[in-house]
Amino acid sequence: MGGMTSTDNAPALPAGLTTRPLTRGDSGAVFALMAAQELEDLGSVEIEEADLVSDWARPSHDLAARSVAVLDGDLMVGYAELSGVDRADTSVLPSHRGRGIGTWLAWWLRDLGRRLGSPVVGMPVPEGGPGDRLLTELGYEVRWTSWVLQLPAGTEIAERDLPEGYAVRTATEGDLRAAHDVLEDAFLEWSVRERESFEDFHAALVGRPGFEPWNLRVVADDSGAVVGVALIHVSAEGEVAYVGRLAVRRDQRGRGLAQVLLVDAFRLARAHGATVSELSTDSRTGALGLYEKVGMRPTSTWVNRALRLA
Repeated sequence: MGGMTSTDNAPALPAGLTTRPLTRGDSGAVFALMAAQELEDLGSVEIEEADLVSDWARPSHDLAARSVAVLDGDLMVGYAELSGVDRADTSVLPSHRGRGIGTWLAWWLRDLGRRLGSPVVGMPVPEGGPGDRLLTELGYEVRWTSWVLQLPAGTEIAERDLPEGYAVRTATEGDLRAAHDVLEDAFLEWSVRERESFEDFHAALVGRPGFEPWNLRVVADDSGAVVGVALIHVSAEGEVAYVGRLAVRRDQRGRGLAQVLLVDAFRLARAHGATVSELSTDSRTGALGLYEKVGMRPTSTWVNRALRLA
């Protein structure tokens, strides 16, 4: 991955704009900024303020040291943050595009990543959109493609038979560490990142606004061991349910447990008032076909573009 080098001249922030680190109290302003950008680029809003609150609740995330807000007076017109080793997120208010704010944020992230020793910095952008075009110009290359899929309102949910000896239930407090292990073991088979601590997992789970115990569902085997997990988020309005994570322990795959968890999540979400169910997957997982089998259809396509720093 090529692109911006240490010999390049960093761009200046447009005159009249100021910057400062984010605080947890900025979640509403960042949500409004990201929502405006998604509405412009996608025609819909996929981000939830609760996503930000949940992410920022993780004790390992030093928001003040890893974020920047760009302000035009009191209005937030751009922002960037770096989570973990390489996960970046940025946004620019559509009314302020074309002024170099996005380029400045990309440089800011590159420099922060280098100071932290990150080997690469990458971020998701809608495929073919302004962010995708800008990062292409700056030398960012595609690492993977991801899709947001939706089970449309009114779609019949076909039942899936649970194999004998297994049970689906709401996770108990005693299940949480095992659920965390199942999720991390599965995601780290294909995701190149540090292992999430249980403390971060727990803080993001219970710190998410609107969290209810039924949002975390597990499949247990005949010994009671957790072998599959589904994490369900519900939008603030209650109309959209989002399956944030879905995983089955490696030695338990091929038995249809993932489809059982999906159908269970959709059924529960509808019982709690959601009319639409969504999730996201990417090209590293090979799971797109699984979701299409239960009636889900892609609604948007994203690419993760990255710049190698070392």
